[in-house]
Amino acid sequence: MRMPGSFFAGPVRLVLGCLLSLLPLAASAAGQSGFVQVEGTRFVLDGKPYRFAGANFWYGAYLGAPGDIGDRERLRAELDQLKAAGIDNLRVLAMSEASGFKRGVSPAIMAGPGQYDEQLLQGLDYLLAEMARRDMKAVLYLNNFWQWSGGMSQYVSWATGAPVLDPDAHGDWNGFMQNSARFYAIAEAQSWYRDAIRQVVGRTNSITGVAYADDPTVMSWQLANEPRPGSDRDGRANFEAYRAWIADTAGFIRRLAPKQLVSTGSEGEKGSLGDMALFLQAHDTPNVDYLTFHLWPSNWGWIDHGDPAARLDTGLATSLAYIDRHIEVAGKLGKPIVLSEFGLNRDRGSYDPASGVEARDRFYRAIYDRLLERAGAGKPIAGSNFWAWGGRGRTDNPDWMWQAGDPFTGDPPQEAQGLFSLFDSDASTLELVSAHARAIRALP
Repeated sequence: MRMPGSFFAGPVRLVLGCLLSLLPLAASAAGQSGFVQVEGTRFVLDGKPYRFAGANFWYGAYLGAPGDIGDRERLRAELDQLKAAGIDNLRVLAMSEASGFKRGVSPAIMAGPGQYDEQLLQGLDYLLAEMARRDMKAVLYLNNFWQWSGGMSQYVSWATGAPVLDPDAHGDWNGFMQNSARFYAIAEAQSWYRDAIRQVVGRTNSITGVAYADDPTVMSWQLANEPRPGSDRDGRANFEAYRAWIADTAGFIRRLAPKQLVSTGSEGEKGSLGDMALFLQAHDTPNVDYLTFHLWPSNWGWIDHGDPAARLDTGLATSLAYIDRHIEVAGKLGKPIVLSEFGLNRDRGSYDPASGVEARDRFYRAIYDRLLERAGAGKPIAGSNFWAWGGRGRTDNPDWMWQAGDPFTGDPPQEAQGLFSLFDSDASTLELVSAHARAIRALP
């Protein structure tokens, strides 16, 4: 996800259950669709334009794991609900690292360099198998700039022997980001990272028997979640190492999985030291098939965390201009672009799933309207993934923070559970996403 700003368990309520009869739960009788491809500034699937309204579902592999870690019944039910709503493109964490971070997810797929948790990898197998049954597409990211899944800073710690610099313990975000960016230039860390890539991209699904690299369920491999050169203050010195890392790693993945797409996972201008020229330079390589960007107006101070309705109109204007700038850059590079994260707090900054979402719904509607308008005009915007699907996950912890063993939500462990999650009970927001999915697919 992204750097945070200031910031019940019960039966599932399938609020869009009425749609289940309209959409199949498995792939059509004609079989699963093929590989998503790029033609110019658009995606193509089986010879037709491919546009989507998707979700972030970072914990999907965790739900798919066998034994006490996972919850396969929940996973199947929620995939059904998402498919029924027309949400069939999911962005998923495919590698996590055991770490010393206070708010790191546990367990992790990688216990240490070269050591992998087979149960969690089987969870990814199960997720992809169930997505294939429903003809859904996956975007799988293979690392994380941020601390909540271990990520780049944990590789740095393994390579240097120094403890992680934990921003949740010390509040030093500038130092954390600069330390995380050391990852790009440490040869040993890159060797371990490439081994992790091989473990996932080169894996054969234990359930379907299909090699991941031959599975059309996988639309794209992303280098990481929100890779950036470092902090806005000091990151420019790391830019050339960062740029080279993108081109080299993307090329490595392309060789392992030539049928599938490669993207970086970048959050765009905000993840490029606030410099759009650097975003363009970093992605000006044939090894990157399409661009990504993210939109976090309350984290960036454009909209209030505590009361998102207070400055919503001005924040929306700034957000829509941000979208337009990224679409323009994609056109200059001649590549498609995806808004692969966006979200907003619940009304009055509440974390309670029972609280209102009036401001959030206005935000979603405005974002979707702009994406649809630009796509309809032939611009290179190809899809979106809201952040994030929380499904039936709930917490009863008084501080709203995740603890090991709790159900997962769309909010990763370093954030309050309910901060940005779209829960299964959020009927109005789900209908907005569903309507947009229908509208964007109907474009010629």
